[in-house]
Amino acid sequence: MLQTRNVRSPAVAGTFYPETASQLQAEVDALLGAAKPTSIKPKALIVPHAGYRYSGIVAASAFASVKNLRVPPTRVVLLGPSHHVELHNLALPSADALRTPLGEVAIDRELEFAVRRFGFVTDNARVHEKEHSLEVQLPFLQRVLGKFTVLPLCVGHSSAREVELVLNAVWGGDETLIVVSSDLSHHLPYEEARSHDEGTAERIAAFELEGLDDDRACGVYALKGLLLAAEGHGLEVHQLDLQNSGDLGGDARSVVGYGAFAFEA
Repeated sequence: MLQTRNVRSPAVAGTFYPETASQLQAEVDALLGAAKPTSIKPKALIVPHAGYRYSGIVAASAFASVKNLRVPPTRVVLLGPSHHVELHNLALPSADALRTPLGEVAIDRELEFAVRRFGFVTDNARVHEKEHSLEVQLPFLQRVLGKFTVLPLCVGHSSAREVELVLNAVWGGDETLIVVSSDLSHHLPYEEARSHDEGTAERIAAFELEGLDDDRACGVYALKGLLLAAEGHGLEVHQLDLQNSGDLGGDARSVVGYGAFAFEA
């Protein structure tokens, strides 16, 4: 008897990004092609997760740097916040694969096993069902990496130390890329948002956790854990882009901030 595979279907195809494979591939490739060239070889990235119309160009500046890696990673550890379900730990999706219009990405069972030993990592399909913070990163990864496996974790109100423990357990070598999904400030006037986000970027550059809270970044719990882990591994952080929705056609009276950062050994 064949076992039925559990595949998490896309929740925001057709809203946050195109729902057909051809349109999605064309848009992602155009965004990657427009990214400013850099020589950075990232081990980890912080990227935004709004609709591609707004944050796509900022996200692309980070994902384009992955092309600099001599050997493309075959594993991605992907962390982001839960927008729809209250969460107080780290949640796996109870799935075998994640689907986008560009195809399926298999869950990395070895990495999943490595993090299940932590009591604060649980299964929660409901958290992942409608969540966009991880989903919108997959088409970029599919275009820059081709075939890879993924460990998708929604991060709730967890401590930076808990996230650091998880990241260290799956840190790996050149085969593993870590991606933290986070927007920055929300619903501030344009100039206030710019100042606020510049302060956040300064804290990230200094690996400074103090003052980093959820009014600075919606994915702050994963972000702070990454800062701890990256500093512990001796990585250097590079700011690749810092904009907001007001720069990208949105209403300047109330904007959302987007930043892209790469961590390099």
